[in-house]
Amino acid sequence: MGSEATSEDAQPEAAAAAEPDTDPPAPPPKRRSRIGRREYERELKLLQQELARLQRWIRHKGLKVVVIFEGRDAAGKGSTIKRITERLNPRVVRVVALGTPSDREKTQWWFQRYAGELPAAGEMVLFDRSWYNRGLVEPVMGFCTDEEYEEFLRSCPEFERMLVRSGVILIKYWFSVSDEEQERRFQSRIADPARRWKLSPMDLQARARWVEFSRAKDSLFAHTDIKQAPWWVVEADDKRAARLNCIAHLLSQIPYEAVPWESVELPERSPSGGYVRPPMSDQTFVPELY
Repeated sequence: MGSEATSEDAQPEAAAAAEPDTDPPAPPPKRRSRIGRREYERELKLLQQELARLQRWIRHKGLKVVVIFEGRDAAGKGSTIKRITERLNPRVVRVVALGTPSDREKTQWWFQRYAGELPAAGEMVLFDRSWYNRGLVEPVMGFCTDEEYEEFLRSCPEFERMLVRSGVILIKYWFSVSDEEQERRFQSRIADPARRWKLSPMDLQARARWVEFSRAKDSLFAHTDIKQAPWWVVEADDKRAARLNCIAHLLSQIPYEAVPWESVELPERSPSGGYVRPPMSDQTFVPELY
């Protein structure tokens, strides 16, 4: 009896010894459902109202703000910029999207043409692509030499520290999109005549060099993610959520207050003084098709 009891008692111990002493693998994180259009439009309206207040504060305090938007093609940088500027004064908040440099500009100091676009007091400039072309597109596509690329990685942090020391508020966003979502967006552009122009030959080459761009991005972050101007990564697979998250974060980076408006009274119209409007038949009108 005693030996049988010992044998039976030993079976659970043997089973326990056979099981690995580790916790079961954690389940994958639950993917958040995409934000609905109604909620998105409600939140966007509130954020755009705050952007208008921020714009007035920038003007009132004479701030100089630079916001850089970088990331994968079709990650949603341009659409986010549009939502930021949609309700703002282009004389205060302007977008800079420079094209291919001219032959003369190619001989200049790399940062020179970008420095000419920096804000004066009371302005915010949004760079849709920026001096980071030298750290991403150019080395991957072979548009610069290895020496030029290495010099950029050395000088860029110093250039940005200099901007911050001079009083510029510098905020940098990287829009991250998955391989699958980028593929879906590219296919959507191909099928939509109204957006076909967004798909350039350069986009196709960048798509083919996905891994090379990933390596360039990793190297870029390693050299330019500095304390004075860190990179902020925006998860952009959900475009609506990415826009809201980016705008909300931008608002949080610049402490601001509402600047009261002066009271306004509309003046009375001046008397006609005998003015007679010319006949309507003397004017050429746009056809009313709608």
